[in-house]
Order: sequence, then C-alpha cells, then structure tokens
Amino acid sequence: MEFGVLLMPTDEGPDPVLLAREVEDSGLDSVFLPDHTHVPASRLSPFPSPPYGELPREYYRFHDPFVTLAAIASTTSRIKLGTSVSLVVERDPILMAKVVATLDLLSGGRVLLGVGAGWNREEMENHGTDPKTRMRLLGERVEAMRRIWEDELAEYHGDFVDFDPIYSWPKPRQRPLPVLVGGNGPSVLDRVLSYGDGWIPGAQKDLDALEVRIRELRERAAELGRPRPYVTLVYTRLDRIDRYAAMDVDHCVLAVDPNAETPAAVERIHEIADAVASFRTERSSLLPSTN
Repeated sequence: MEFGVLLMPTDEGPDPVLLAREVEDSGLDSVFLPDHTHVPASRLSPFPSPPYGELPREYYRFHDPFVTLAAIASTTSRIKLGTSVSLVVERDPILMAKVVATLDLLSGGRVLLGVGAGWNREEMENHGTDPKTRMRLLGERVEAMRRIWEDELAEYHGDFVDFDPIYSWPKPRQRPLPVLVGGNGPSVLDRVLSYGDGWIPGAQKDLDALEVRIRELRERAAELGRPRPYVTLVYTRLDRIDRYAAMDVDHCVLAVDPNAETPAAVERIHEIADAVASFRTERSSLLPSTN
C-alpha cells in the first residue's frame, strides 16, 4: 500500500514545493493537490464537507494544481504527482491533454490524474458547463484526452466534445496515463469502469459500505476482462491504516492543515511518515521467511 499527502497550497500557506521535498525525503509516495479555478461570490451551492456551511478560507486561494505540480516535479525525482480531483468539466480537453502529457513526460511518468465534475454549480456554470449534463461532459472529455494521449492522429466525436483529426504532442511517458475517477454517488463505479483506471472516492464515514463497493468494483472489472482498478482514498486517518489495508486499498492520502505554519506542516508530514514506517515494518515482520 502506498501513502501520500494532500496539500492545499495557497498564497497564505507554506511553500508547497518545500513541503513536497519533505514528503519525498521522508519516504512517502505521493503528493496530491485539489483544484478550483475560482470561487463565485454567490454561495448557492452548499459546501458538501464538514464543517458544513461557510466555505473554508483556503478554497478561495488555491494555486493552479498543474503549475504547482510542475514546480514540485522540478525539485523531486520519485514521488507521484496527483490531483484530487481535477475539475475536467471546467477545462478545455485539448489544452488539458497537452498540459497533463507535458507534466507526465517531464516528470518521468509520475502523474496520477484524479478527475471529477465538482460540486459548485455556479463555478462550473461560469465555464459554460450545464450542471445537469456535467457527468456526461466529464466522460467525453476524459475519453477525448485519452485519444489525444494514445493516438498519433486523434479525433473524437461526441455530444459535447467534437473535433476532427488533430496532432498533439508530447505524449505522456505512462501508457496508459492513470485516470482515477472521483465521486461517491450511486453511478460512480459505472464511470470508473467506463473511462477510468481507478477510483478516488471522497471522505468516507462508513468503511464497511466502502469495502463492499471496492469489492464490487473489482469483481465487475474482472468480469469485463479489465485490469484491477486502483483505489486511492483521500482524507484518510492514521489510526485506520490497518483497516484500509484489510479493505485492499492501494493508496492512502492524508491531509496537511492548509493553515498551518511551515514548522507545523513539516511536523505533520514527519508524523505521517513515522506512522507509515511503523506500519510497513510491522507488516513485513508478518510475511513468511524466505530462508
């Protein structure tokens, strides 16, 4: 099982490049960043996570995830570079395909692209996206990006994305570039199996129910002859690592307080790394001896 850190970089918080180097040096596996292009002044869409109600201050001030990950990639060599999640319904798929492919190529094939449609309806409407059709749009844009990444001469014809044959380089280093579909809704497993390589559900309270859905996802993939879907959990807890392992989770991502001072943020990363190292040592001691 891999372990990563969720950073929420803002102009008021610690330097994400510095924190990412701490993540790599501490032996952890990844850094994940969120994505909001802006926050509408209207607060009609309720914030869907605790504390419910007013939007936390950091959401107004997020850095662009791909520019930030490029900066992180330039000073690290090993950790994976994830999004949790990129709001594809707010980004042009041809431009996004080039950005993601460039990041993956220049980083040596380290991108884990978490994708989603988002919850802020006013935000997506400002990009010309109809909230009622956002899930169909998400699927078409991901499929179109895959065509651009995988085909020398790419074309796509859908209801929302439509372009005749085009050339676009660079191509990603990873083939395929892993796409993790975000969401907790009743149809999310269908979307994972349709155009994703894995699932990145949001914060979870009912781990028993989540375990059932992970098993269902993998069984359905096997029935379809698909590779085993990769499951990443964000906002995980250190006191539940054993439970996540029993659920056959592939990647646990733990959050760093975006409002922490730099020393406290670094201390949190080391706390996570120490707990992970203890977990891995304990697990390895339980493996059968090869002597």
